Amino acid sequence: MFTTRPTLQGTFGMASSTHWLASSTAMAVLEDGGNAFDAAVAAGFVLHVVEPHLNGPGGDLPIILAPAGGRVAVLCGQGPAPAGASVEHYTSLGLEFVPGTGPLAAAVPGAVEAWLVLLRDHGTKTLAEVLKYAIGYAEGGHPAVERVGAAVAAVQELFETEWTTSAAVYLPGGAPPVPGALLRNPALAATWRRLLAESSGGSREAEIDAARRVWREGFVAEHLAAASARPTRDTSGERHAGTLTADDIAGFEATYEEPATFTWNGWTIAKPGLWSQGPVFLQQLALLPDALEYGSPEYVHTLVEGAKLAMADREAWYGDSTGTTLDALLDPAYSKARRALVGEHASHELRPGRPGGAEPRLSTQALAAASGALALPAGVGAGEPTVARDGATRGDTCHVDVVDRWGNMVSATPSGGWLQSNPVVPELGFPLGTRLQMSWLESGLPNSLVPGRRPRTTLSPSLALRDGEPVMAFGTPGGDQQDQWTLNFLVAVALRDPVRGGPDLQGAIDAPNWHTDSFPGSFYPRGMSPGSVVVESRIGQAVIDELTRRGHDVTVGEPWSEGRISAVARDPETGVLSAGANPRGMQGYAVGR
Repeated sequence: MFTTRPTLQGTFGMASSTHWLASSTAMAVLEDGGNAFDAAVAAGFVLHVVEPHLNGPGGDLPIILAPAGGRVAVLCGQGPAPAGASVEHYTSLGLEFVPGTGPLAAAVPGAVEAWLVLLRDHGTKTLAEVLKYAIGYAEGGHPAVERVGAAVAAVQELFETEWTTSAAVYLPGGAPPVPGALLRNPALAATWRRLLAESSGGSREAEIDAARRVWREGFVAEHLAAASARPTRDTSGERHAGTLTADDIAGFEATYEEPATFTWNGWTIAKPGLWSQGPVFLQQLALLPDALEYGSPEYVHTLVEGAKLAMADREAWYGDSTGTTLDALLDPAYSKARRALVGEHASHELRPGRPGGAEPRLSTQALAAASGALALPAGVGAGEPTVARDGATRGDTCHVDVVDRWGNMVSATPSGGWLQSNPVVPELGFPLGTRLQMSWLESGLPNSLVPGRRPRTTLSPSLALRDGEPVMAFGTPGGDQQDQWTLNFLVAVALRDPVRGGPDLQGAIDAPNWHTDSFPGSFYPRGMSPGSVVVESRIGQAVIDELTRRGHDVTVGEPWSEGRISAVARDPETGVLSAGANPRGMQGYAVGR
């Protein structure tokens, strides 16, 4: 079968990410004797520099890790809502939604804290050893990719008139960076250098803990809190100050959790819990019929309809404080009843279930979206964030997977803190994030805005096991599309013929993909397109015609427009490692040997 690139194979180490510089950085760390966790941390900090339109130090980070011979765990770097972030406060400002940009949308930044905890507990390198790559690219510059310039161009007027500290970084010479031009961020490099200077001395672990304290309680927290307090124009068209304080930042620590899991066809998939979108993947697996003809019209129809049902449950039941349990949502009897709802024709309804007999409750805005009163704006697409003139974004992110010769494996999805989310904090070189936009301004819902509660996130790294052994780490950017694109990827890996005795990762990544927006979106303005499905044109006219006949509202996209998946794998019996990366966007790469 034709693929854009070969599935890489080797025995030493493999890394795959959404940017070639991050993948190469991870490989450099492996070559220097580091393990998969050292490599992932170094790559993660590089992603903050080279994909600033997709993530930043002010953002969020869920990680799934599988130490060789140890237990699979989730490390949560999703910060909660600040103590002052209540429904009452936001509605008193005349808001119906949390703005899509600006300090009111900022949760407690969690990405850097999670990277540091991963390095301390599972890495072998010092903080200086893993940070040197990001410092080098921030200080000396890195060649800007096309989409950085495109993102900056979309908000150029905002930067020039309102967010002038962002213009100082991202409009060098008064214009967006052109592809290949060196883009520098000396303030960010200085932040990392100061962090190292103020945490030096003692053991490797002591230095990392000192850096965590400096980040949460020192100069970084001080400047972030000051930025939050500064009234800033956001997607409401007004200027608002945020609620994030130094105490909020000081109070957050990344935590380990048991993963959510489900076993299908011999594959056990591990995901973050109900505070994330991750269990949507598991519910979709639970809805699959016993027989699937991969790539057929019936196959695509079945997966699209299953995604709608799982996303409807996400809307009704997922959050940091939910009215149900994962066991209830994955109960075989519940899944059987939900599977029976997948009929011959496409559903245009939002149909949450009643796990354990509980009655679902949807937000007023979600009901409005389901009725068609909140349609997605024209031109909103998947993949890279769609950016409006006011700075509104529909979200996207980065991803990195690493496996090493010892069998350590990690999957991480850093996001938030985009250059278009908030003004750059000039003393630090990066902006605050906007994760609170995913919370509803209505009390009593699983995903209501509540002080101290994590906003439900779309971020969804994945780890697969067979017979209890970790065998594959994978994930993708894409907001609400993440667990649609990766489901098709996993099924492709499971049902298609392997290559050279290992999984055909590249073939499964390259395979035509699709997504539906037939549920309320997670990003401002939270619209919905009932019955929609967007397919790559490569999927074939027969599939397109049959989906249309079944009542899907089909949009035929560009041939390479759906999905940005990265993946690595390891065969526990032979130790052979594999990797593949997304060719869409000409940016993701896998490396290894």
